[in-house]
Amino acid sequence: MRPLFRALAGVLAILAASPAFSNPVLDAGFGDNMVLQGGAPLMLSGRANPATRVTVTLNTLSTTVQTDADGAFVVTLPAQSNSRAPANLTVSTASGSTTYRNILIGNVFLCGGQSNMELPVERALDVWNQLRQAGDDGIRLLMVPKTTAPVPQTAFAAPVAWQAATPESVAPFSAACFYMAKALRRKDPSTPIGLIHANWGGSAARAWYDPDAAAAMHGKAETDLLALYNRDPYAATQAFVPQWFDWWRAQDGGREPWKTPQALDWKPIPQFSFWNEWKGTGLDTRPRANVWLRQTITLTPEQARGEGQLAIGAIDDMDLTFVNGHPVGYTFGWGVERTYRVPPEHLKPGRNEILIAANNMWDTGGFFAGPDRLAFTAANGARIPLGADWQYATTQVSDIPPRAPWDANAGLGVMHNAMIAPLGRMTLAGVAWYQGEADIGQGRYDAKLAQLFAGWRRQFGPQTRMLVVQLADFGERRSVPGESGWAQLRDDQRRGVAADANAALVTAIDIGEPTDIHPANKNDLGKRLAAAFNGRAMPAPHRAVREGAQVRVDLSGIAGALQAEGGPYPLGVELCEAGPGTCRFVLADVQGNRLILPVPDGMAPTRVRYAWADAPVVNLVDGERMPVPGFELAINP
Repeated sequence: MRPLFRALAGVLAILAASPAFSNPVLDAGFGDNMVLQGGAPLMLSGRANPATRVTVTLNTLSTTVQTDADGAFVVTLPAQSNSRAPANLTVSTASGSTTYRNILIGNVFLCGGQSNMELPVERALDVWNQLRQAGDDGIRLLMVPKTTAPVPQTAFAAPVAWQAATPESVAPFSAACFYMAKALRRKDPSTPIGLIHANWGGSAARAWYDPDAAAAMHGKAETDLLALYNRDPYAATQAFVPQWFDWWRAQDGGREPWKTPQALDWKPIPQFSFWNEWKGTGLDTRPRANVWLRQTITLTPEQARGEGQLAIGAIDDMDLTFVNGHPVGYTFGWGVERTYRVPPEHLKPGRNEILIAANNMWDTGGFFAGPDRLAFTAANGARIPLGADWQYATTQVSDIPPRAPWDANAGLGVMHNAMIAPLGRMTLAGVAWYQGEADIGQGRYDAKLAQLFAGWRRQFGPQTRMLVVQLADFGERRSVPGESGWAQLRDDQRRGVAADANAALVTAIDIGEPTDIHPANKNDLGKRLAAAFNGRAMPAPHRAVREGAQVRVDLSGIAGALQAEGGPYPLGVELCEAGPGTCRFVLADVQGNRLILPVPDGMAPTRVRYAWADAPVVNLVDGERMPVPGFELAINP
């Protein structure tokens, strides 16, 4: 190709790949009625046509930049003073403009995590009174719709809009987030607050990584596999399933049911429903299981010719689906409907066998939707229903299969890509993060927080303050020392926050409900988040030192002095030796901002633990009744 033609072809390719904009726009997180961040350089991002000069005007300020080859731009305006006076912002090019109206300047927060941050005001304490008093034009709310994506998106799954706080807009909004804003507004009524709700119950921390964090934590091979899934889900499945095959062989004594399904003990399913409802099968009493499901369809030569589509509805929780022994799709997500591409080489005239290896790790398992959702669609358009007369075979395999990097609740960055990336580059005051239940037992949560912090600051600016909620008490009360995955994750949260100069840990360890993983007292939690954002130092262990026959624990962030509520001693204080099972409760004296622990005769302690249980009973607070978080500290000689 001659050089001129090559250059022209390159320009045409760029234009074809970039959307045409009649008017420039800011990214999806910006809109009428929004709050923009005050007191720091104001970052704004948007899109227009490629290589176009864009002017952004706010009040009397105006700045011009040029878009890149994809039409994207980022502009930074000088810091603005907080203001409740409505302002307009205009983005313009030579060909047109877009104006955003009724904008306030104040503090903007992203509130993210899983179900405890998602829990709405209408399910929190004192809902009738709180909603009655919820109206406040100085609080603006943005709800981000739930969806996932393998690569960063520029638009949300559905339209979004900033709204002023009213009883109607507040009711479904994050309670912890809203009560934080209410507390901030009570302290400073002159500063508007913008709140962005982006949460998903059951989500793992890694689902919220940005691409750089995902690569740092899991390596380029995993992120490359995710990019492949974006281009070709079938090809990504083929690249991933060898991991699953190895796992299954190790779990099932080397058997390969996808190759020899006749070796399984097949029975008709009792009914087309969750297998929890299959009375007398064993799955009704032990639904956490790996179960094989089987169906056959008959295809004519014409129907077997060409590529087909296999729809199996939604499987709770995870499936690997085969056609005639060939894997065609792998998905995790209890409400996610599956449709898989079936290459023609996997089909044949006559009988075709469909196998589903289904895993349930929590609550209900198996078929989520009705049989009308299940069908094979041939290349010629013929639709063959799969029906309700499936067979099933139970297994002795009880572990959880490997998770693909695209799965719905723990995929690498899949929630960031669809729910955070579209917000665009904007300046934030802080992120309030309440998540961790889904990561218990996995380890390295402090490293996960470090990567999450880095990703948010890449998008929202280095000034972004991180507010992390230490998990609430939930589970069995215990009267003897023992190990606890919940306590370990709480301590990982504490250490992750302590390693960051602009982060704060806000504990909920005293306001949970042992029988409810979703405690309703988000009212006090919101107040604590507000106090932490405003610079109130939170109680935290500092160091533990051996002093003869006792151990001294120094704490920081103590208002006034430590107190043991309801008695002379704090509950749940332990001394431990190096190995497991060596911890003992001790009666610690409270002295100002210190705990003094007597060392029992014959013990050589190396660690101090406090509130080390899933659902500890705690009573150690400071002079403002702010609780001390659960922790473990090594004892210095």
